[in-house]
Amino acid sequence: MSVIQDYLRYNRQMMLPEIGDEGQKKLKNAKVLVIGAGGLGCPILQYITTAGVGTIGIVDFDKIEIHNLHRQILYTQNQVGKNKATTAKETLKTLNPLITIVAFEEKLTSENASTILRDFDFIVDGSDNFTTRYLVNDTCVALGKTLIYGSILGFEGQLAVFNHNGTKNLRDLFPEPPNPKDVPNCSLNGVLGTLPGMIGTMMAHETLKLIMDLPSLENELVLFSTLNWSFTKLKF
Repeated sequence: MSVIQDYLRYNRQMMLPEIGDEGQKKLKNAKVLVIGAGGLGCPILQYITTAGVGTIGIVDFDKIEIHNLHRQILYTQNQVGKNKATTAKETLKTLNPLITIVAFEEKLTSENASTILRDFDFIVDGSDNFTTRYLVNDTCVALGKTLIYGSILGFEGQLAVFNHNGTKNLRDLFPEPPNPKDVPNCSLNGVLGTLPGMIGTMMAHETLKLIMDLPSLENELVLFSTLNWSFTKLKF
């Protein structure tokens, strides 16, 4: 990719003094893995793709279903039944053909997590269950990878950065996952499609800042209620 192509595509963000040429080079050289190509993963993937992150991995074994479409905006009705990771890759390549995208059509497990995560610099967790979240966290700790964490429920969302340059990880905040029977989820409780869009965009924003060494969350948990627009940041 030439310097001219870089400038033509990314000049509006490169004009920011905090970014410039050096920040764009950092984005180009970065390798980011997104776990989950669903409600959170779709906006995360769109924005890090269009910002010029050089290598992006997508992990999702699931298939697109009709009820996904109100919030998983990378997909269309004629793609129902197709794998999310591969379909997302195809769409993202049309948004930015100048980057590398790798799709992993498999479920993340304790057997393959280290192999998949080890080649990426930053891990973004857009999963929807605590088993995967703790597996991703523990693998990031073992491999020394930065983890961008987000979750949604109802009208509320959470955002944090774990294991970055010696900061705390998910188990420092919540030592053990809750009993799955006690945890509500979108399948049973519903979600307004714009909420994962907002939280996913915040996760993408924080990811880009981390890549460019800009100020980021440090042992802080952001709690964001979109019903009454309350925004709380807790230290841990």
